[in-house]
Amino acid sequence: MPDTSLWPLLIVILLGCGLGVVNGFNDAANAIATVIGTRVLSPRNALIMAGVLNFAGAATGVQVARTIGKGILTPGAMSYEVAIAGLVSVILWGALATVKGLPVSLTHGFVSGLAGAGMAILGVNGVVWHAMWPILLWVILAPLLGFIGGFAFMVALYWVFRRTHPSKV
Repeated sequence: MPDTSLWPLLIVILLGCGLGVVNGFNDAANAIATVIGTRVLSPRNALIMAGVLNFAGAATGVQVARTIGKGILTPGAMSYEVAIAGLVSVILWGALATVKGLPVSLTHGFVSGLAGAGMAILGVNGVVWHAMWPILLWVILAPLLGFIGGFAFMVALYWVFRRTHPSKV
């Protein structure tokens, strides 16, 4: 007779794969839609670019996974049920956001799902708040820094190509 504790682990693994699929749909659509829609790149080249850059991002380290796996919830709050609840919530959120065309961070969504499930088990004491505050801060800072960096890059490009005829650009 198989060990019954194996089933929750298999469910977590399957849901993790589901999260990867939903994350891929959301990221790929938002990352390459602009370059395909504006015809800067062909769909083939845009998919190649997305594949290479997504692999490069995944190969750069595991710090985010380490933070999520060990730093968000207290040991008493982490269980298979909490992981399943967090994964289901972020999969549903990611699918809804993708259908609506919203660019979202499913990593931050997963952190929120885990925190919500942990608080459902142990209340606010289920979350390691000194680890959660930096994450919440970066939820605000990352888009702001992205906007500032994108604006600065755009101004620099305008300046570099200011004397170039638009047909050559």
